Amino acid sequence: MPADAAELPVSGPPAPLAPGLYLVATPIGAARDITLRALDILRDAEVLAAEDTRRLRQLMAIHGVALRGRRIRAYHDHNDAAARPALLAALHAGRSVAYASEAGTPLISDPGYQLARDAGAAGLAVRAAPGASAVLAALAVAGLPTDRYLFAGLPPAKAGARRTYLADLATVRATLVLYEAPGRVSRLLGELSQTLGPTREVAVCRELTKRFEEVTRGTLGTLAAAFAGRDLRGEVVLVIDRGAPPAPSPDALDGALRDALTRLSLRDAADEVAARLGLPRKDAYRRALLLRAAP
Repeated sequence: MPADAAELPVSGPPAPLAPGLYLVATPIGAARDITLRALDILRDAEVLAAEDTRRLRQLMAIHGVALRGRRIRAYHDHNDAAARPALLAALHAGRSVAYASEAGTPLISDPGYQLARDAGAAGLAVRAAPGASAVLAALAVAGLPTDRYLFAGLPPAKAGARRTYLADLATVRATLVLYEAPGRVSRLLGELSQTLGPTREVAVCRELTKRFEEVTRGTLGTLAAAFAGRDLRGEVVLVIDRGAPPAPSPDALDGALRDALTRLSLRDAADEVAARLGLPRKDAYRRALLLRAAP
């Protein structure tokens, strides 16, 4: 956490917190990027669990949230099977349990998924205390379309699984959001340039909300060259434009227009097909005119 982060004390006696699992989002960088509700939950929860106990203890200290004798239980990828039963037992006993990710929102590329799934399947209350998210922060600053996006997680490290992963992304018609280890960003940009095409727009977002925040925008081809051999540090999120939809074949266009013309006026048929196939409306309209005039 930043050494100069100002303290925001949480005053008042602890209040009863309804039983259930509380998924608490924590800052991805600046310590003040935490909600007042999250601080209330951390103050009042009977049981505290964290992906990184040291970071949660430090965050609580910065904001003046006392442990009051509570122990922060570790819950992460390497101990989830062993640690989960105790947390579920506390929930079944009617206790309030707060789980905090190392950084960002729990369950977003995070071990809290199975805990929340098991609690929900058992009919126990699961509540979100939303806040910081590297995915949403990257989408906000990337300057790329946000009306439809896919969070694709972290690419596999092994070559075969990585090729399959990238091939699947090529068919997605949405803005793509990926995490990647800093040492593999250059490799990933080159692979994406080959798979998605070098002209696809991309933003490489590094160290969001931290002191050395950096957002680099360009095409996959230009950034693959710019990042080649570069020694990166910190957390990296890539945001990639969806690209243009593949052009339909002439037979597919004609079939869609003929079907639409049986139901709609010429203008409406052209509008429907142009929107569905991602074509300029004038091109669909011109072809519809020809089809209607043909014997």
